[in-house]
Amino acid sequence: MSSSSHLTRRKILVGTLISAALPFASFAQRGRDPDSQEPTDVRIRMSFGDYAMTATLYDNPSARDFASMLPLSLKIEDYGGNEKIVYLPRKLTEDGSGPFGNEQPGDLCYFKPWGNLALFYADYKWDGLIRLGRFDDGFKPLLVRGEFPVRIERT
Repeated sequence: MSSSSHLTRRKILVGTLISAALPFASFAQRGRDPDSQEPTDVRIRMSFGDYAMTATLYDNPSARDFASMLPLSLKIEDYGGNEKIVYLPRKLTEDGSGPFGNEQPGDLCYFKPWGNLALFYADYKWDGLIRLGRFDDGFKPLLVRGEFPVRIERT
C-alpha cells in the first residue's frame, strides 16, 4: 500500500468521525439558559421502598449529564423538612447553570456544593441549585420518612 493511499484513508476516516460528531456537539450547546425549563422526552424512574416515581428531565447540560450516568443504585434519605436527597457517585457539570424562579414541590434538582440530588416535597428557595426536571405524578412517595435503597433508571 502506498503512503498516499494510507493518508487518503486516514483523511476519510477522520472526516467521517468529525461529521458524525457534529450533531451531538450542536445538541450539547442547547439548553444553556438556566431559566429555560423546556422538558425533553427523557424520563427517569426512581424506585425505593414500595414506591416508584417518574420524572421528566429538562433540556440543560446538568440534566443530560445526569441521564448519562443511569442506571444507578444508591440511597435516598430525608434531609430537613422539605426534601429527600440522593448522593451521586460524582459531581455533574454546571455548564449553563444559574438562578431560576418558580420553585415548587415536585422539583428534581442538583445541589451544586455537595453534588447530590435534591427531591423537593415542600416549598424551597436556594441559589445553589440546578433544576434537572419535575416529577410527573406528584411527590407523595417523598413524604414517607426514612432511608431506602433507590434505583434510578431511564424509562
